[in-house]
Amino acid sequence: MANLPTMILLMIEKGEDISAKGGEYGNALQVATYFGQKDIVKLLLENGADINAQGGEYGTALQAATWIGSVDMVKLLLDNGADVNAQGGEYGNALHTASLSYRRGLDIVKLLLENGADVNSQGGEYGNALQAAAYCEQGDIVKLLLENGADVNAQGGKCGNALWAASYGGDAAIVKLLLENGADVNAQGGEYGNGLQAASYGGKVDIVKVLLEKGADVNIQGDKYGTALQAASVAEFEFFGYDYVKLIEILLDNGADINSQGGKYGSAIQAAAIKGREQIYDLLIQRGATGIDPLFTISQEDPKIPLPLMDNEPADYHCPLFWNM
Repeated sequence: MANLPTMILLMIEKGEDISAKGGEYGNALQVATYFGQKDIVKLLLENGADINAQGGEYGTALQAATWIGSVDMVKLLLDNGADVNAQGGEYGNALHTASLSYRRGLDIVKLLLENGADVNSQGGEYGNALQAAAYCEQGDIVKLLLENGADVNAQGGKCGNALWAASYGGDAAIVKLLLENGADVNAQGGEYGNGLQAASYGGKVDIVKVLLEKGADVNIQGDKYGTALQAASVAEFEFFGYDYVKLIEILLDNGADINSQGGKYGSAIQAAAIKGREQIYDLLIQRGATGIDPLFTISQEDPKIPLPLMDNEPADYHCPLFWNM
């Protein structure tokens, strides 16, 4: 490594394009930035490297610096004219990248905002910085972004909105913070339609309680699984310690329509039947679920609960012979 600066200078003298594009990191400046080679970054900049060159996984050198969590590198690039709002790469822009990073993210977000970063800039996997921070459970960053004017209901990205992101991400404190700052508790968006569905699918009992207490519509329809009840009935994350039986009881006690139609599986009871959720199937039957359509159920997947049970005929469905596990 000691001879690397000399080698770079020799290559430049021989006419190598210092801003040539290609490879995983797009260009030499982004490579040097990603690997924390501050002296090489300075050398490249002194010899005309395009500080805002686009390409590679992180889009720009500034995004790469935010991803690795190097405050010094971010300062160096900003001091040399890096565009703080440049778009590109997987995460869209530097602020978005810093907001989901666990590597000194808060310090870098502050620095970027001080240097003119657009707090509501759209782009990247999570749509905007607030969604990224909410999804990755970065509570301090969420608070800072809100204090600097982040639109709490901005739409976009894989999560649809920040409340969805926090509800699925699993941090109840962030959910409360967003609601206190005006988040629409029934905002639609994201794979599971809304925050309540996202929390229900993810098994987040505490967040489901918070959302219901703040006025979430327990029967609101949306996206993949139709309702929160169906989302909870189809999810299979018990191995993480999530209590879906308790969660479903909470939804039902708060007025969830047990026979609501819609979503991929048509109803909660059909979702439980198809996915082999024995305890949930038991609970739904006990609470009055009806209306199973065996033809629909068979057409979707190989059901894990046998048809006699799906017709609600008496049978000892706790017997292992009745289960196709």
